[in-house]
Amino acid sequence: MLKPSPLLEEFETKYARERTSSRTPEEAMAIVSALWEEASTLNPDFPTDWRDDLEADLAIARAINGLPPKP
Repeated sequence: MLKPSPLLEEFETKYARERTSSRTPEEAMAIVSALWEEASTLNPDFPTDWRDDLEADLAIARAINGLPPKP
């Protein structure tokens, strides 16, 4: 894995800030809509209930923290 230099990180942060700060709300919404459509194309079950995706993570967290399994 490559570790970016602080100078590169600073450049990328500045570039991202400048690029996104000039967007209008309509442009931002168009991007979100396009991403949503892409996700729907890649996964026909999208969107599912996001809480279903957390069940395994929550079960592991309960075990790690010494809590009883979900009833």
